[in-house]
Amino acid sequence: MAKNKTQETNANVNDFIESFANTEQKKLDSFELIKIMKAATGFEPKMWGPSIIGFGSYHYKYKSGHEGDAPLVGFSPRKAEISLYVFTGTEEHEYLLENLGKFRKGKACIYIKKLADINVDELNNVMAETIKFLDSRYEVEK
Repeated sequence: MAKNKTQETNANVNDFIESFANTEQKKLDSFELIKIMKAATGFEPKMWGPSIIGFGSYHYKYKSGHEGDAPLVGFSPRKAEISLYVFTGTEEHEYLLENLGKFRKGKACIYIKKLADINVDELNNVMAETIKFLDSRYEVEK
């Protein structure tokens, strides 16, 4: 079976942000997201793969037999937008996005231009529900 590309690494999170975030605003937003996600999860930030900052982890195993580990929540300060890995992507959780603010949605992630575009209290609600959802289905790091 193929090895997962996104695995926890020992790379330095601050060094990554300083070298990868392409604007001063993205750097500031990244450091603020670290505070927000650390408070929401109780976990320290860690690098996952070359460009994702993740918090906590869970072990998943699909019916297909594919399994691996992933962060509970995380983000990446990509060139065009900040990718927030905070959403389950399920229809039952769509209501959580109603008051989030200005964003674009992917399958199971949210894209924002800057942190000021979204409501941080609503982001915390989304993360709490996502973690609860993951905890009900997978082995979550405690």
